[in-house]
Amino acid sequence: GQRQGSGSSSSSSSARPQPLEPSLLRFLVCPLSKRPLRYEEATNELINEELGIAYPIIDGIPNMIPEAARTTQKKAPAEGAEQP
Repeated sequence: GQRQGSGSSSSSSSARPQPLEPSLLRFLVCPLSKRPLRYEEATNELINEELGIAYPIIDGIPNMIPEAARTTQKKAPAEGAEQP
C-alpha cells in the first residue's frame, strides 16, 4: 500500500498575528528615547506616546528599528504649524 504523510505537520499555525510575550515588555525600551513602551493589543504594536511612534511586532518579535516605526495619528505638538 502507498502511505502518504511527510511526518511533519507544521500547517497548524494560525494566520492571526502572534502577540508579544508580556514578560518582554519590562525589558523593552524605545531605542530613540530610552523610555518604556506600551503594548497595543489591537494593532499588535509597541507605542511610544512621547514621540508618537509605533513599532510593529512580527511573529511575536518587536521590530525596534526606528525606520520601521510608523507615526501614530496622535496630534503632534504644534511647532509653528499654527496659522495666526
